[in-house]
Amino acid sequence: MNTSALPSLSDNALLIGRIWQPNTGPVLVAVTPDQVLDLSRLALTCSELLELEQVAQRVRQCIRTGQASPLAPTAAVLANSDEAARDPSKPWFLAPCDLQAVKAAGVTFVASMLERVIEEQARGDASRAEAVRQAVVAVIGDNLRSVVPGSPESAKLKEVLLAQGMWSQYLEVGIGPDAEIFTKAQPMSAVGPGAKVGLHPGSQWNNPEPEIVLAANSRGEVVGATLGNDVNLRDFEGRSALLLGKAKDNNASCAIGPFIRLFDEHFDIDDVRQCELSLKVQGPEGFVMQGSSALSQISRDPLDLAGQAMGKYHQYPDGMMLFLGTMFAPTQDRHGPGQGFTHVVGDVVSISTPQLGTLTNQVTTSDQAPAWTYGVGALMRDLAKRSSVVQLT
Repeated sequence: MNTSALPSLSDNALLIGRIWQPNTGPVLVAVTPDQVLDLSRLALTCSELLELEQVAQRVRQCIRTGQASPLAPTAAVLANSDEAARDPSKPWFLAPCDLQAVKAAGVTFVASMLERVIEEQARGDASRAEAVRQAVVAVIGDNLRSVVPGSPESAKLKEVLLAQGMWSQYLEVGIGPDAEIFTKAQPMSAVGPGAKVGLHPGSQWNNPEPEIVLAANSRGEVVGATLGNDVNLRDFEGRSALLLGKAKDNNASCAIGPFIRLFDEHFDIDDVRQCELSLKVQGPEGFVMQGSSALSQISRDPLDLAGQAMGKYHQYPDGMMLFLGTMFAPTQDRHGPGQGFTHVVGDVVSISTPQLGTLTNQVTTSDQAPAWTYGVGALMRDLAKRSSVVQLT
């Protein structure tokens, strides 16, 4: 990994991350093109930092006044974040979030909505996907983008599809009034840039899901954004929607990073709405797949999704990270005609956008990825050890 992980306009980007500091544990940092800066005098956790009023101004002041002391060169920490070449005696980047709930919105793009319907109709069998795809598109078409979720027009469409026997639970959340919001992973379990991402070893049909991830505080205020890979098992979920937890939440199956870019005068929610995500998968056998996902094509506005995820019905006192969904549903044949795409161990997945940088991870299976052993309890113990030497301002 190198500084290409940083946003293209990194001089203006206010980036927050976390590093693993040997003999210390996780440390909250600001990241510049040159240096990783310790933010411990401002906050000890990312969750605590995002609770601050005018958080971007507070971070800039901390940097400007020298309270954020340099810890290491950014390029060196990025290089050591590559799990395959890591020196455990030196710092590396973790996922930038910590205590926040990790939530995800599903079926927020027409392309992925159609693929979910196809998974359901194919009962999770990849070999049936192309025939089912043709049948589904013949009935419902492939241009539902103009349908506003929850609108009278969507209700009429539902009546038509019900009459034709083509209504689906995925269409319900795709164009109905209520978004699909689910728990993607537990707090502290997400892996960061350079780490390996895990697939359940029993899955034979799976894919990456490149997404924008919103960072919100406990008041529901969206204060920044980052990138994420919502690793997905198409066969498990296709067999039954009740297997969503098994399809989505496995060891190392959630990647977030490389950094949270805080909203300020250079970057805000309108910029998020215009982000173009690029995905590249490079296989160990030479296979290459590329795709893109434009957030402007999303069916529900990002702030609407955040409002459905957190509000008077759902509170998250440590804040929330919210995956916004993807329009990228890979269908490129990899193992033979009609077989579509699925991962193999060793795939390198890169998700990027100029505003947020690049998140790169290598694919393994969840039983071979490093076990998740460092949770909230371990963090609290390490912070207690540090509290006697860190003066908060």
